[in-house]
Amino acid sequence: MSTQTITQKPQSDELENGILFPSKVMLDLHDLKKVYPTPKGDYVVLEHLNLQIMKEEFVTIIGHSGCGKTTMLSMIAGLNPISGGNIAVLGNPVKGPGPDRGVIFQSPSLMPWMTALQNVMLGVNQVFPHATKAQRKDIAKYYLQKVGLEGAFNKKATELSQGMQQRVGIARAFAIKPQVLLLDEPFGMLDSLTRGELQDTLIEIWNKEKITAVMITHDVDEAIFLADRVVMMTSGPRAKIGDTLSIDFERPRTRKTVLEHPDYYKYRKHLIDFLEH
Repeated sequence: MSTQTITQKPQSDELENGILFPSKVMLDLHDLKKVYPTPKGDYVVLEHLNLQIMKEEFVTIIGHSGCGKTTMLSMIAGLNPISGGNIAVLGNPVKGPGPDRGVIFQSPSLMPWMTALQNVMLGVNQVFPHATKAQRKDIAKYYLQKVGLEGAFNKKATELSQGMQQRVGIARAFAIKPQVLLLDEPFGMLDSLTRGELQDTLIEIWNKEKITAVMITHDVDEAIFLADRVVMMTSGPRAKIGDTLSIDFERPRTRKTVLEHPDYYKYRKHLIDFLEH
């Protein structure tokens, strides 16, 4: 079982079979720092945080509450200023929000007076302004169908259950075709049955789209089931990457095959031991 803490900077190019290819690093966090000024002095949330995430990789991030996981994700999304270091997507520095990064929050944050279709269309209209209205509507409908909401296109957000609203949030994020998908505990407020259904929905779409994904979770089993790699953050203040764990299950994977895999409980124990250390 391989574990490693990633600290090296990415190379700008890679040589494969004598041919020069662009680096496979999709997301690079280098020497990242986040400081909040307080009356008693600076509070350092994150410091010396280094992480590389590869193209088409699904990474889950775990750590104790208050360690800065959401802070880090909001900085990647461009919603929170960087105090030090840098974040780059395919080598391009993050300077604010952009359509190259889709975000799924714990709360779906839908426009309550709009229908499910209209909520998804909001992002699609901005990202594909040169497409026809019919083409944009087809994109929105396609992803709503993918999350199991083909019968709810015209239902207002207020008429949808919490689980259905989160399905709209998932459809909205995939529909803008981002290079990186950021998920901040998207299933944290749902009951266990709905949570399991949405994990399956998410991974089914991801298997087809293969968008680089970074997901925060407090659920060790969820972290293992979804990820190619689990990243463990140290407790704050001055949190950084404490360890990483490669999850070597084949894809596509089912919950049954994961639970029956001989390495499953080794992975689980490793993560729990880290959290309890």
